[in-house]
Amino acid sequence: MTTNMNDRVPIKTTKTTFELLETLVKEGNASLPELASHLEKPTSTVHDHLISLRKLGYVVKEGKTYRVSTRLLDMGESARRRMDIFPPAKQEVDELATQTGEHASLAIEENGQTVLLYISKGADALDLGVSEGFRMAMATNAPGKAILAHLPENQIDSILDEHGLPEITEKTVTDRAALREQLVEIRERGYATDQGERVEGVRAVSVPIIPEGRVRGALTISGPANRMEGERLEAELPTLLLQSANVVEVQYTLGG
Repeated sequence: MTTNMNDRVPIKTTKTTFELLETLVKEGNASLPELASHLEKPTSTVHDHLISLRKLGYVVKEGKTYRVSTRLLDMGESARRRMDIFPPAKQEVDELATQTGEHASLAIEENGQTVLLYISKGADALDLGVSEGFRMAMATNAPGKAILAHLPENQIDSILDEHGLPEITEKTVTDRAALREQLVEIRERGYATDQGERVEGVRAVSVPIIPEGRVRGALTISGPANRMEGERLEAELPTLLLQSANVVEVQYTLGG
């Protein structure tokens, strides 16, 4: 059985506050009754949280609706700038997008999930409906699997115990034994692929960034299946990604 991290939150009011913020992020703008309905909380309780968040500057009221403020953007950007992997990887992601014309990204593992830390779109890139900060279950995508393949076994088990193996499309791996086999293959060949496991008709190839023997993230190129096949998917793009990952690893090591 998958254990939901939220079930173990000791301070329930904190949980409610962040559920409220996450609902506002998802909905964009929402009224007090709508938020109370989404959260299944009394209107008075939600109103008290909204007042607190407004006074702290995290929520803005516009007429009868509420939205999150840009303060969260500032916090996230500050956290990203402080990550040693970000500066060298950003340049390589931009170059990969320009070279391939596709959707290129940097992802990290955070709290057992794949998090897109930076995205750059080439001239022909698909709009994949994701943005920086987007979170995914690690087994459902190429960067997540590229990172998982290089984590300690006990950490892999903990991640799967907590987040499970959700089925996103018919091609998503939902069996632990099958996933383990994929992770062995990824370690052997040096890159991971996503064959429509997160979005039907979209494929991706990803390589881990492993400076000083520890996986720090993954570089990924994603695109429509008709442009991500054969020699391009199995040789050309992995080679470009491996070269970029090596540059990031060297710069990370020298910078440290």
